[in-house]
Amino acid sequence: MQRAAVGFRVHSGWAAMVAVALEKTEPIVLARRRLQVVRTFSYRFRQPYHTAEKMEPAEAAAFVRSVETEARELAFAGIRSLQKELEQVEVSLCGGALLLAAGRKLPEFQKILASHALIHTADGELFRGSLRHACSRARLDLDPIAERTLFAAASQRLKKREEFLNGKLTALGKALGPPWTQDEKLAALAAWLVLAS
Repeated sequence: MQRAAVGFRVHSGWAAMVAVALEKTEPIVLARRRLQVVRTFSYRFRQPYHTAEKMEPAEAAAFVRSVETEARELAFAGIRSLQKELEQVEVSLCGGALLLAAGRKLPEFQKILASHALIHTADGELFRGSLRHACSRARLDLDPIAERTLFAAASQRLKKREEFLNGKLTALGKALGPPWTQDEKLAALAAWLVLAS
């Protein structure tokens, strides 16, 4: 079976998910998806801590837990679907990479809701945590990679200049056609990095 890896770049309520394999050491994109991790794609669910800020404490905690549970289930379903699709063409996902923001460690729930800056961090962490949980459940090892250091780490590990990597990522997108945004490029690079490990 051919080996592949998947990269994730998370946003509020969704993630860019790109599966990459290597052919003669060159990356190829096998699949790219927008993995939606909320059923109702509205502000209320995409920004659960922002929504909870306006609720009574018990209701707020229950609401955030319900969004997290749903996000975990949807992330797992999306990852398993990708695994099965790739297995049908004799490709095995050997690992994944999750791009991390430069977020800080979160305090207890009520302290999060008391700080607008922490609410932003908590919303992002909820969806990243959901992907971590889903990958664990799907038996997919997931490497956390700080997004701000991604190009430097890739340049060092792949022994390629950052300019070369940027050009390679752009070329991958031209072959696929749109959409090929920064989200997909960074997710693809993160997956390529996992394969090179």
